Amino acid sequence: MLKKSLELLKQEAAQSGAGTLKRSLGAINLVAIGVGVIIGAGLFSLTGIAAANNAGPAVTLSFIIAAVGCAFSALCYAEFASMVPVSGSAYTYAYATLGELFAWIIGWDLVLEYSVGAATVGISWSQYLVKFLEKFNIHIPPQLVQSPFESVTMQDGSVVSGIINLPAVLIIALITSIIIRGTKGSAIFNVIVVALKVGVVIVFIALGWQYIDPANYQPYIPNNTGTFGEFGWSGVLRGAGVVFFVFIGFDIVATMAQETKNPQRNMPIGILGSLLICTVLFILFGYVMTGLANYTEFKNSAAPVAVAIANTPYEWLGIAIILAILIGYTSVILVDLLGQSRVFYSMSKDGLLPQVFSKLHPKFQTPSKSNLVLCVFISLFAGLVPISIVGEMTSIGTLLAFVMVCLGILILRKQQPDAERPFRTPFVPLVPILGIVTCLVMMFSLPLDTWIRLFVWLAIGFVIYFGYGKKHSKLRKSQLEIKE
Repeated sequence: MLKKSLELLKQEAAQSGAGTLKRSLGAINLVAIGVGVIIGAGLFSLTGIAAANNAGPAVTLSFIIAAVGCAFSALCYAEFASMVPVSGSAYTYAYATLGELFAWIIGWDLVLEYSVGAATVGISWSQYLVKFLEKFNIHIPPQLVQSPFESVTMQDGSVVSGIINLPAVLIIALITSIIIRGTKGSAIFNVIVVALKVGVVIVFIALGWQYIDPANYQPYIPNNTGTFGEFGWSGVLRGAGVVFFVFIGFDIVATMAQETKNPQRNMPIGILGSLLICTVLFILFGYVMTGLANYTEFKNSAAPVAVAIANTPYEWLGIAIILAILIGYTSVILVDLLGQSRVFYSMSKDGLLPQVFSKLHPKFQTPSKSNLVLCVFISLFAGLVPISIVGEMTSIGTLLAFVMVCLGILILRKQQPDAERPFRTPFVPLVPILGIVTCLVMMFSLPLDTWIRLFVWLAIGFVIYFGYGKKHSKLRKSQLEIKE
């Protein structure tokens, strides 16, 4: 199996000057990037769903269990990121431990995750923008906020077909323009956006705390209905599975390793710090939300946070939450697009994809052509495809990447036990094994059609790899030259 050596990866990480990514990110920037993608609109919806259907007020325990499950993978990511601080995240780690073919599978998987993720979030951003503007009597023509495959029934009973989801296209184009101008500028924008988003969450916790009704916590763990996953301790565990996906996103921090100052120190801080901050916020958020309203009130509610806010005198909090969701989605799009282009950059540098994806802008030192290609593809996807299709693409790709990273730590500890590790995953092999088991359980809990889409996407990837990537692989060419 063709693998990259740690020495070669470290040489790539040490490169600087023309043709290399600019190191401009510190620990705070990395934590902000992680928090920016982890705190999305899922927090405002999945918390209520898990409380109403699975855990009741004990959704706070579900958050703790989910965070512990994520921490297993995060600790493995932190060790790899400190050892080989190059862009590419799980793709690069798989190249060093499992070989080129597995690296391609993970890289191609992450392409699906980040691209579809950005398109899905762009469509949702558009829907929330319409809701937000309507509160100020500003109305966008329905034809310009729907795909051509969707229609809207007007108040007079007429049916209007969509043309294009214009806000979704524009937000992706706007974020792309920010990313192209440099990672530092993107990071500053992201810090501002994350500060606003976290601010709204903290305001909800602080203002809602004084209106908590202790009676809503009785019973804290509702009795099981007789069905596994419906309350009781099994419900707490099922609730952990539901809210687990709220935490996914910290892995994108690892794609920024080659643009990080002192990555051996700052990458573990960014990965673990963002996960810790979000865990504390999520637990407090869930506690206040289930204290403001009885968990049964969240049943069949599309906006469970609004149900909780109704038990406070702060009506304006509803508008603030929509604004927080808009801001939250903006930062998620930014980080998804950043992560996507950095994975493409690494794959292109290795020769597995065309050179256009690794060519850097002469002034900004960013993969601008890759950003533009991705912008066109993702914005058209967001503008022309219904969310019912793109929204079905779940986090199976990310979970597969988590499994590979945990497996990689086990392999590398056995093959190269004396390699320099600025950050060491504790309790190996226990932590990586628990990470693998946790992620596999989550993967097998996903519906069959999700697996079918994954296999179809991987089949397309194999065609590209064996048709182009394998022939142009720089590592393979260098190995052949050595043999000759």
